[in-house]
Amino acid sequence: MAQRSRPAGSRRVQVLVLCFLAHVATGVELSVNNHNDDFTLITSLGSLISLSCLAQNSSQPEELLWYRGDSRVDLKDGNKENVSNICISPVSESDNGVAFTCRLVRDQAVQVSVLLDVRFPPSAGEDESIQIEEGKDVTLICNAKSNPQGQTTWYKNNAILTLKDHYQVYHTSEVFQLSITEVQESDNGTYTCEVKSSCGDSSKNFHLIVEDRKPVIPIEAIIAAAVVVALTVLFGIVAQKEKIFKVKMEREAAGHEALHGE
Repeated sequence: MAQRSRPAGSRRVQVLVLCFLAHVATGVELSVNNHNDDFTLITSLGSLISLSCLAQNSSQPEELLWYRGDSRVDLKDGNKENVSNICISPVSESDNGVAFTCRLVRDQAVQVSVLLDVRFPPSAGEDESIQIEEGKDVTLICNAKSNPQGQTTWYKNNAILTLKDHYQVYHTSEVFQLSITEVQESDNGTYTCEVKSSCGDSSKNFHLIVEDRKPVIPIEAIIAAAVVVALTVLFGIVAQKEKIFKVKMEREAAGHEALHGE
């Protein structure tokens, strides 16, 4: 007699039971700095962070792993069993938004992650002097990166810049730029990019010097004229050589006739 297939619901229950039993068999919980769940840690540039991962509710020694993002952190042999510590010093901008995760070796689904929120002020950059010919385009670039993200304002000669038709402003979370198309003499002056955030302020000056338009030299016309002159000289030399050769031949013929006449 053929066996009846088990309902899909029954199989699903079995899977859930197996997962539960696996969890019970593992029975281990991890904590990082006394947090059993993922958390965010706010810190600042240059600080030192110590993260301690602890295996709890285990009846046997447990090996632990640390990851920085997707990359595994090298640990010394004595820093892997039951308790594992890592230090981040000094904290840098590159650590902002990075997750440090502690995992259980025999069941890497058991883990706790720490997301770093690194606070730092903006640093707009060093002042610049820019010389630009009238009629050309120029772009002023200011570093606006900070955490939290700051607000940026442009000034011209210490007054808030009034955007004209040939001014265009573009920005991302990291850069803020002002483009001036077809620069005019009236665009001369000092442009200031000011970035303000809750962690601090920064500014950068651009001293823009607009130079008179340089006379346009018709390069193609000059080249064409030079070619014509060169060809004229060449043809003149060739014609002169032909004339000299003709005179020489006539003289030789006349001399030959005179010799026979004698």
